[in-house]
Amino acid sequence: MNQDQVKEKLLAIEDAPMEFTLIFSGKQSKKVNGLYKPDTREIILHNRNFTDDNLLLYTAIHEYAHHLHACSQGGKLPSRAHTSEFWAIFHGLLEKAEAKKIYRDVFAGSAELTELTELIRQKFLLGNGNLVKEMGMHLFRAHELCYAIGARFEDYVDRVLRIPRSAATMSIKMHQYDLDPQVGADNMRFLAGIKNDDTRMAAENALIKEGKSPDLVKAAVRSIPKEEDPQQRLEKEKQRLERTIASLSKRLEEVTKELDGLD
Repeated sequence: MNQDQVKEKLLAIEDAPMEFTLIFSGKQSKKVNGLYKPDTREIILHNRNFTDDNLLLYTAIHEYAHHLHACSQGGKLPSRAHTSEFWAIFHGLLEKAEAKKIYRDVFAGSAELTELTELIRQKFLLGNGNLVKEMGMHLFRAHELCYAIGARFEDYVDRVLRIPRSAATMSIKMHQYDLDPQVGADNMRFLAGIKNDDTRMAAENALIKEGKSPDLVKAAVRSIPKEEDPQQRLEKEKQRLERTIASLSKRLEEVTKELDGLD
């Protein structure tokens, strides 16, 4: 493939709101396979690093994700380029590229890797998820027992179990929300932090049934408008009313003084 063909494939995956240039350096680099220059909107690929078009496309899509990320930021990149937002864009592009047969899923071709993946999922992700969720069940019971004897559960967590309170809280939520342990303990912590039931279930399904990456799922959750807590909404309204009343009271005093002066 030449550089024009690579650019054409990138645009076929997803159009870009800002124009960009894709250049083959014609060189080999031991440091990087490619880079993106946001100031000039250039994607530079060290094409002599690759002997396989699919690997070249992978790097091209990676750098293109930087360009799309910059487009979403008004043409500028944050100081840290590889943010969760970037990884969400990149993984989304890879999904689209695989669906359109532009990029080949390299993980699907190895039977040995597929077997190892299943072992990791069952023995470690599922195993750890089950353990943390089960611990949440027992911690919930410990909370009830602490209440029964007049002790603070937080003190029990701090001084008896000697674990972070946040870890104990998340473990209990994993149990209470009945999260699917096959997503693994780390993803369960993320899911346990989602208060809305529908959003949490949708995120869990995206991880399990749709095979989305955690960054893609987190980006989708962040894009959902947050419902304001009723108590917070009323407190804000109360503050606005208090300010209005104070302002009107002050004006009433001024008007009263002016009227007194006219007598």
